[in-house]
Amino acid sequence: MRVLFYIFLFFIFSTTCFAQQRPQYTQYIFNNYLLNPALSGIENYTDIKLGYRRQWTGIENAPVTSFLSANWKLGDDYLWRNSLSLPDRGDDPMSRNYMQNYTSSPSHHGVGVTAVLDKTGPISRLDVNLTYAYHLQLNDQLNLSVGVAAGVSRIGLDANALQFEYQDDPALRNAIVSQVKPDLGLGVWLYGARFFAGASVQQVIPQKLRFSGDPVYNTGKDVPHFFVTAGYKIFIDEEIAMTPSVMVKQVSPVPLSVDANLKFAFKDRFWLGGSYRKNDSFSAMAGININKLFNLTYSYDFVTSGLNKVSNGSHEIVLGIQLNNVYEVLSTQRMW
Repeated sequence: MRVLFYIFLFFIFSTTCFAQQRPQYTQYIFNNYLLNPALSGIENYTDIKLGYRRQWTGIENAPVTSFLSANWKLGDDYLWRNSLSLPDRGDDPMSRNYMQNYTSSPSHHGVGVTAVLDKTGPISRLDVNLTYAYHLQLNDQLNLSVGVAAGVSRIGLDANALQFEYQDDPALRNAIVSQVKPDLGLGVWLYGARFFAGASVQQVIPQKLRFSGDPVYNTGKDVPHFFVTAGYKIFIDEEIAMTPSVMVKQVSPVPLSVDANLKFAFKDRFWLGGSYRKNDSFSAMAGININKLFNLTYSYDFVTSGLNKVSNGSHEIVLGIQLNNVYEVLSTQRMW
């Protein structure tokens, strides 16, 4: 039984070393803050997101992710016509007229917090980070922000979920069921009225992971996750906007991951979108701005890899809350 336990540990470490360690999101395009701390305080309200993702339904012990994020600007002196405000109470921030009169925001600070719980089989991971960003006004049309995320990661092993012939096997008593590691992320974000582009890295600090007292099997480690994304908003008419975007993700040594996204927004009330992840999935997305406080989004991934023979796809739902929405509009987010 000890041999079986070590085989299990080897599998876990192989997965840790050679696959993506952080959760995968379909709706990251509506909450880039999860991946890039430079977006802390980019809006003129407190932006809260609560999300839940069930990946690869139909596969036992497939990844399940829950997250909470919140970020806000510091200070109360940005309530004029700029990227942190709106032209008039109740006006549509998606309107072409507002975009034509856009001015960049004054330099300011933003902060936030993220908490992500990811569980795959007997392995769970909780990442909690505080974030900070400084938004520099480059000119009348552009801002550049630089951000940092710092916190801790708790990686746990549920030994009770492991099935052995003898549940009191000595191998279980030697298992390390919990470990806490420091975490650090960095990011930059360039944005204007219609254009945005950014780059970020998670897990900057290299960390070794171990679930056994035997050094032979302590080969697991955290690896950096790199993200580069960009998008541009195009107005089809006064009430319909189209935003194509792309994201490239690199987690060594797995192949480069590329996402292409397209969203259509209608009167700032409803939106529909789609996404393609190379060699992995197609996704359909939809959302509604319920009122000035709440918005709700949902996505479904159609698996195109070999997993489509055993998986029914992936579901993701996100509830957005806009606190201190002083302009009382349905959605003050102009990025998407």
